[in-house]
Amino acid sequence: MADDFCFFTKDSFIIKPPKKSPLMLRLVVLIFAMVCGVYICSIGLKQIGVRSSGRLLSVHVVEKPCEATDIEPTEKSYVHFPKPKTFSRAECACNPVRYFAILSTQRSGSGWFETLLNSHMNISSNGEIFSVKVRKSNVSTILDTLDKLYNLDFFTSASKNECTAAVGLKWMLNQGLMQHHEQIVEYFRTRGVSAIFLFRRNLLRRMVSMLANSYDQNAKLLNGTHKSHVHSPKEAEILASYKPTINTTLLIPNLKQVDDMATKAVEYFNSTRHIILYYEDIIKNQTILYDVQDFLKVPRRDLHSRQVKIHKGPLSSQVENWVDVEKTLKGTPYESFLHADYKI
Repeated sequence: MADDFCFFTKDSFIIKPPKKSPLMLRLVVLIFAMVCGVYICSIGLKQIGVRSSGRLLSVHVVEKPCEATDIEPTEKSYVHFPKPKTFSRAECACNPVRYFAILSTQRSGSGWFETLLNSHMNISSNGEIFSVKVRKSNVSTILDTLDKLYNLDFFTSASKNECTAAVGLKWMLNQGLMQHHEQIVEYFRTRGVSAIFLFRRNLLRRMVSMLANSYDQNAKLLNGTHKSHVHSPKEAEILASYKPTINTTLLIPNLKQVDDMATKAVEYFNSTRHIILYYEDIIKNQTILYDVQDFLKVPRRDLHSRQVKIHKGPLSSQVENWVDVEKTLKGTPYESFLHADYKI
């Protein structure tokens, strides 16, 4: 009996585990797959985001530069693409701009000449910006002002802004130009600025204009208003009614001083790209203005000015002590100034 009670087969000690549910296994596998999928997707999105932001950054930084096409190699240093800080050139951003400066002396026709240039739709000449003392106080302020001007950030009534093809100024020789000529010549050469010299052949006529203009600054003949330039024949007639008396003692030294200053200016700027013009030549032959437009590389246009010439006719009718002036200049290199050298 005891034997029967204690007898077991081998199979009696093997305990088989219960079978797991197939549904539970599937659920575990599904959850694991979802977690893995979410993790892989998050990594992929981060990588795509980095690449995308990198691409956007490169587009923002890299800007296609403007190119000067169909321009001779010798001319490329005179072609510029300014990027103003104060406005956008928009569709004209890649339109080339040339820099120039009209170098002259007072009462040599530079005001009239500049109005002619500004009648061209693509030329901006901004007047005597160095007549303001602070701008010519030292060479640093001069060069800083030029930088602003040629970057199209100097605004005057002549500014044409976006589609300007030639930008410049009117600069009198006694407005810091001669004093700092070495630095200015170097600036012109490195920045590709072209010089337009405008002089007057008859320096005696210039002197008469200077004296009359100086007188009107105090007399103010035009209804209490001083005008250096006029736009009507009547105004011109009123200003021309004054006949200055010339100091004959200082006459020849003064003429020589102006003549020497013009000669030195041409010598100083001889290494720059330049053209030399004379007021009388333009009066007699205005086709010279086409040469100026060719020099600035702008399309040829008929140029116009509203200014009216003040002093007309022979000099003998414009000077109070004409007989004394004649005696002083006869037999000198300036005798030719006594005679009319052009007709109006």
